[in-house]
Order: sequence, then structure tokens, then C-alpha cells
Amino acid sequence: MKVSNGRPGAPAATAGAVFPAGCPSRVVLDHVTSKWGILILVALDDGEQRWSDLRRRADGISEKMLAQTLKILERDGLVHREAQPSIPPRVDYSLTPRGRELAAYLLPLFGWVVENADEILAGQG
Repeated sequence: MKVSNGRPGAPAATAGAVFPAGCPSRVVLDHVTSKWGILILVALDDGEQRWSDLRRRADGISEKMLAQTLKILERDGLVHREAQPSIPPRVDYSLTPRGRELAAYLLPLFGWVVENADEILAGQG
């Protein structure tokens, strides 16, 4: 059964899909909405990038966390990893078609957060 939240343009969701504790969609939701996951997906929306480019863009991410996040997003079929046969080794990352589809949903959320963060944090004082 599909239900809508009643907002125009909002996607319909399967009734109760993400609410049960054992739902597989919770795992994917955690991957794509984690702080580093969303930053990497949004960064890759600009096009193919190397490891060092991603590390610079996601300021503050450790090498371990970047490697872990990229591995998870690749395993989920959202990021494509292409190792180039060169010396020194070169690895490029890009979004898969599914990753680009997801980024199209994440970008408005990302934009909203950027636009409202200062005001929200100022209200906490």
C-alpha cells in the first residue's frame, strides 16, 4: 500500500516501510544520510573525483572514514570506483545512475540545511 504525506510533489512511501526495527531500508538510510555519506554523495554530484579531491572537499574527514564511507556507498551501488593502471596508482570515484538519482533528492535537503543552519544555530543561544 502506497501512502503520500499529502504534500504536492512529495514521493509516496510504502506504508510503514522504514519504521520497523529490522527493515533493510534503515541500513541504506543510515548510509546515505550519515554526515560523511551525504557530503560524499553531494561532492560526487559535481562529477568524477579522485580520493584527494574528496578528502579536501569533505574537510575534517579522516582517511579511515573516507575509505569506509566510499566502500559502503560502492557496495550499495551508489558510487563507482575505477582504478587506473598508472604509476603512481590513481583511483577515480563517480556516482552510478542510482547514485545520481539519489543525489537529485539529497541536493534540495542539503541546500535547505545550508540556507537555514546559521539561523537555527543562532536560535539555540
